[in-house]
Amino acid sequence: MTERRLAGGTNPAPENPASENLASENPASENPAPENPAPERPGTTSFRGVIAIDGPSGTGKSTVARGVAARLGLRYLDTGAMYRAATLAALQADADLAREEQVIDVVSRTAIDISTDPAAPGVWLNGQRVDAEIRSASVTTAVSPVSAVAAVRARLVAAQRRLIGDGAIVVEGRDIATVVWPHAEVKIYVTAEESVRAQRRAEQLGVTDVSGVATALADRDRFDSARAASPLTRAATAFELDTS
Repeated sequence: MTERRLAGGTNPAPENPASENLASENPASENPAPENPAPERPGTTSFRGVIAIDGPSGTGKSTVARGVAARLGLRYLDTGAMYRAATLAALQADADLAREEQVIDVVSRTAIDISTDPAAPGVWLNGQRVDAEIRSASVTTAVSPVSAVAAVRARLVAAQRRLIGDGAIVVEGRDIATVVWPHAEVKIYVTAEESVRAQRRAEQLGVTDVSGVATALADRDRFDSARAASPLTRAATAFELDTS
């Protein structure tokens, strides 16, 4: 696969042929224009478009997206992992998350790499693999305010559009069908009952306080749905999939 730099970083790309080094020098435009053709992948379908899968946390969105990509022989992009990596960078730099200019400065100097192979997902921050770190409790707590910064979203959306290129990809997130790629051929909004979501997330985190997890999920839903930049919402033409 080709490799592209996310933003301003000077670290070399990791030694991983499945990763894509993202370039996000320009803000996201209203009408995305594919720049790079999707690489040929062996699969069981001739589908070369974009499958957009959106939804809140704990709905099984990632499981669905990776499974579809693997089954159809398509690439897979987890946009949430990109925001988590940006959040980890801000935390490592001790940026004040209440001051957007500090967050923007950190992200603009950070190199993020992400795999688009559904069989081998991975995320690198300045050349270091951070798959576990981006799923930590501290990152989970901070990712909503970081991802709500308009300039951060513009930078990452631009990178996501370049990675999508000419398609043959499943993309998961919270604003794929509404902002990142509104002309996706297939749009799916994944949901689940709140109690089911909380139980799943508690198991992922290895905690027993399911009620506390449920409260945290509800808080994040409200935050993500109310933010000014790319709020979490179901696209009008999206098929709703309940995984309860």
